[in-house]
Amino acid sequence: MDFSWLSDPFYQEYLWEGFVNTLWLLVVSAAGGLFLAVGVALARLRGPRPLAWLALAFTTVIRGTPLLVQLFFFYYGVGRLLEGVPGIRESVFWPLLRDPFFFGALTFMLSVGAYSGEVIRGAMQSVPRGELEAGRAFGLSGAQVLARLWLPRAIQLCLPTLTGEMILLLKSVPLVSTIALMDLLQAANIIRDETFLIYEPLLLIAGIYLATTIVLTLGLRVVELNFPGMRPTRRRWLPIR
Repeated sequence: MDFSWLSDPFYQEYLWEGFVNTLWLLVVSAAGGLFLAVGVALARLRGPRPLAWLALAFTTVIRGTPLLVQLFFFYYGVGRLLEGVPGIRESVFWPLLRDPFFFGALTFMLSVGAYSGEVIRGAMQSVPRGELEAGRAFGLSGAQVLARLWLPRAIQLCLPTLTGEMILLLKSVPLVSTIALMDLLQAANIIRDETFLIYEPLLLIAGIYLATTIVLTLGLRVVELNFPGMRPTRRRWLPIR
């Protein structure tokens, strides 16, 4: 194994840029996707019939098509169409619309919104009706019941599943290397092409992804255990009945 290329500042810059872009994609896509997921869940459960059908169509299309196809559709399809819109190149939005980071984040955001939206919807349906009725009995309005009881209780129920969704999102980020965005995989491919080393760059980014996944899992576990209403069970070596 030859890792002498790691001392080259040129390759270090590639790896650092790829790592930063990977983290930014994860954070932006997770934040925007979870916000969209709440809206999708509410539209499915409480929205008007046309809005509920629109949310159902959205989740069906996003969950029924490959993520790579969606990424190509937005970057090569929508992106190229936008180039032909009169005046778009002179607008203040053009630096954003020509950036592959925007289309990568948009694709992942929609994916998280569709998958997590169904997760949150199922969790909201699992909240006991008695808890909601108790909130109304205390004089809370419908919006207060949603914001203070229903939605927090649903998120509490589905936190482990949402943690898994965030880990899957992290492992989906390397797909952006197919649209010329510098991420860890793209950096490894450049290093492989210039050093003619096959395994070492891939092993390095695999280790980085593994370490990032462990940190992400532990961090989300802390959030899960400290979420309001969560009471971690006492750990025992053997189950006691």
